[in-house]
Amino acid sequence: MFVIGTNIVPAAVDTVKCTKQILCGFHSSFFDKGGTSINLSREHPELRNALNFSLMRSVYSQRVDLRVIAAGVSKGNYHGPPAVNEHSESANEDILLFFFQLDLSTRIQVALNLDQYEIAQQLQNKLAELEQELSRQRESKVGSSSSKDEVQDKAITILRLRADLQEAVENEDYVYAAKLRDQISNLEADSLAAAARAMAYQNVEYKFRIGQKVRHAIFGYRAVICGMDPLCRESSSWIEHACIDQLSRGRNQPFYQVLVDIHADPTLLVAYVAEEKLSELDKPDLDRFDHPYVSFLFYGMDSAGDFIPLKQLREKYNRPRHEVHIEDNSDDAMDGGKGP
Repeated sequence: MFVIGTNIVPAAVDTVKCTKQILCGFHSSFFDKGGTSINLSREHPELRNALNFSLMRSVYSQRVDLRVIAAGVSKGNYHGPPAVNEHSESANEDILLFFFQLDLSTRIQVALNLDQYEIAQQLQNKLAELEQELSRQRESKVGSSSSKDEVQDKAITILRLRADLQEAVENEDYVYAAKLRDQISNLEADSLAAAARAMAYQNVEYKFRIGQKVRHAIFGYRAVICGMDPLCRESSSWIEHACIDQLSRGRNQPFYQVLVDIHADPTLLVAYVAEEKLSELDKPDLDRFDHPYVSFLFYGMDSAGDFIPLKQLREKYNRPRHEVHIEDNSDDAMDGGKGP
């Protein structure tokens, strides 16, 4: 089935708000006024189904106050927030924007291969605009500011204040010099704390990996890891709504973006879950796992039942490639490779 249609995206419209209209498989042409015409003239049923599912889930979740209590957890024993509280529109949007980035990158390469340099440049500009918006969004989230950048900024400020201090001493303005000295002392203490946070941020150890199947320790649903943060990067309102500060490890633990099997919960879609709430599967899980985003984020399933992430997805989170070790139980292997 082919999707035929055209959407006009005015230049004044935020690129991010148009993401669901101009994702993978769309042909784009640009106008002098900066508008973008998107012609959906390519067969892309998986993407269409994924976006429709996402939109349907968003509408449905606004109408239904879902309470998910999985098998083995009775209402009398669990009094915490429901599973729907871990749903994250922010995480869902992050995944959709990742799709958009992949599509733009692919189209830039196609345009270059066809010597369409002007179109490639226009697409590159759109990609740069999107990346700037992503950077702005990351900075606006709780805990997302880079501690390393914070250390560098404080170091520059300290150097400037020391120069001012030297000048104040030379001018015998000792009252101002004393104020500057106190400011420098406070900044140096803050800089040490920021350096410690940067070190912890870089050396965080994740229990789970991209593409790994996991189970929610409370609600029991199966899910697949598709993103990770060293600490909770959601908004303050989301943190309060999900009762994150009531967890034993609080917000300062790894958090994961997970795709939830639609058969377990067709409305949750993408959840943002603390590490302490997830558990590894007891044995390889080769059972069917359905989710509209799987085919866009992973190459397929490996022999252990986990999903193989796209190279770009691994690079996004700076994660190494996971190798599955297959045990050879053949007679030759048992004999050390020797013949009879």
